[in-house]
Amino acid sequence: MSGSPFPGMDPYLEGEMWMEFHDTLAHEIRGQLLKRLPPKYVALLKQYYAVDGPAFGIAAEDEQGFYPDVHVVKQLKESAVAAPETTPSVELISPISRRVPLLRVEVREIPGRRLITVIEILSPVNKRGKGFRTYLKKRDYLLRSEIHLLEVDLLRAGKRIPLLGDLPLAPYYVFLSRADRRPRTEAWPVSLRQPLPAVPVPLLPPDADVTLDLQAAVDACFALVGYERLLDYTHPPPPPDFNADDAAWIQARLSAVLTR
Repeated sequence: MSGSPFPGMDPYLEGEMWMEFHDTLAHEIRGQLLKRLPPKYVALLKQYYAVDGPAFGIAAEDEQGFYPDVHVVKQLKESAVAAPETTPSVELISPISRRVPLLRVEVREIPGRRLITVIEILSPVNKRGKGFRTYLKKRDYLLRSEIHLLEVDLLRAGKRIPLLGDLPLAPYYVFLSRADRRPRTEAWPVSLRQPLPAVPVPLLPPDADVTLDLQAAVDACFALVGYERLLDYTHPPPPPDFNADDAAWIQARLSAVLTR
């Protein structure tokens, strides 16, 4: 088998390979845009950090990390009688936050590198706990600015961005907030059984949008890395669970593709 067995987003990427895929996808999106942008624009990669502590449901109060509520302080005077050694009855794990590096794509105007459009590929840290709240603050800042915001959400787990109204039910979404049309947000629901869409990337007026072909970007990631060799398709996809119809379709799809 060459390439993903799925026509669109591969749900098996939502597991342990996510961060590797995330960064590869950011590079492919940047590369695709560099070929399509008018000469007055450039697409750049921007790295930033988010604090995550997902395994424990604990969020740090700042981006420097956790501070213990109890710490051991060395006594100024040592006791004359040494305390007997004891064997602990249990050994547990202490929650420690981690700073997760993330990449986003920025379209900037030349010269001056004025920021025109931000393209965010949402990661688990953006969709839960402290990371979700921090992301919403950064998002709110962008929504109050003259910067366009394109958000690619290829993860079923975690919280969705807040919107008024009901989204059509889908596992994946793409959202576009144009600076000149706020508070309206365009949305592309993407089913498991269809390719990812080609979406517009807004520029400065009177320049026309350029097209970002998300499926072509994902296909390029598979062609470059060969994720199909790294993903274990013999087990169910990473959580959350699909409904019965989608789960049956996944098994049928894999059986048809992997037995060729």
